[in-house]
Amino acid sequence: MAVWSVDYSTFDDCQFICSGSDDKTVRVWDVDNNKQIQSFNGHSSFINCVKFSHIIIIIISKMSFVLHHLTKLFQLQIFNEYGSVNAIEFSPFNGGRYLCSGSLDKRIGLYDIETSKLLHVFNGHKSYVWCVDISPLQSNNNKMNNIGVIGGNGYTICSGSCDNTIRIWDIETAKQFNVFNGHELWIKSIKYGSNELSNTILSGSNDKSVRLWDIRYGKQIQVFNGHTGCVRTVEYSPFVIKNNIGNSNVICSGSLDNTIRFWDIRSNKEELYTIKGINDEADGILCIKYISLKKKVNEDNYGIYLYYGSKKGHIRVWG
Repeated sequence: MAVWSVDYSTFDDCQFICSGSDDKTVRVWDVDNNKQIQSFNGHSSFINCVKFSHIIIIIISKMSFVLHHLTKLFQLQIFNEYGSVNAIEFSPFNGGRYLCSGSLDKRIGLYDIETSKLLHVFNGHKSYVWCVDISPLQSNNNKMNNIGVIGGNGYTICSGSCDNTIRIWDIETAKQFNVFNGHELWIKSIKYGSNELSNTILSGSNDKSVRLWDIRYGKQIQVFNGHTGCVRTVEYSPFVIKNNIGNSNVICSGSLDNTIRFWDIRSNKEELYTIKGINDEADGILCIKYISLKKKVNEDNYGIYLYYGSKKGHIRVWG
């Protein structure tokens, strides 16, 4: 069964990954011991997406999100939506208190999971919302990051849709303030950059391209071509190429062509490196997640590994 989503977090100095699958289960794994420690069963539909926040896992299943306790077999909360939910993201501020969702009803919702309230609805897409992300934590705004309000923080949401557009929304006003056009088919994955790349957005699409966008100037910066299938997932890589120490200039993308490709954002040239999936994963790569493990590579370095899920139901590690 396909593994659609993988996420990572640490609790009590332990490292965990969770995964969601077509088999209608969510599984939690102890990374340090390479063992499954929990399985959440009984969902009525396949699991589209999973995310960690504190000791809570949130699962998308049909027209609802379900909150589960990490170590106990019971549901904490259910949020119902009008359309099938495609994507979720927890806020990087306020301890992950806020939850953003994108769904087939063309809407984006923003929820307060502590009060179980829908705070905002963002309308504007002409078709299904397939992916969402929330802008990264602002280090210059620590006071506002620690209080229980959203307004005034300057955070934004970006969304990718089957209307082939990327839209950016102001969280405080719930208004759209930018639209990016360029992709020729559905947008399947979207990510905000961080640190020096915090003014960029990375996207992958059914048109087989990976694109980088500049938020400040409202335009496309780069197009990376090479995949021969839909680009299902994109990530900013922690790896650094020489002459750019301290700031990663590498991105990566996973595709239904059964490859993960690495690109240097300073160049439109061919990819830096390609990971080809195992033969029995011929249906493609669905999700990727970077994890920095506690196992040392040497005295000065901790190992960075890439976990990825495929349509054949495996979670594999590359490093």
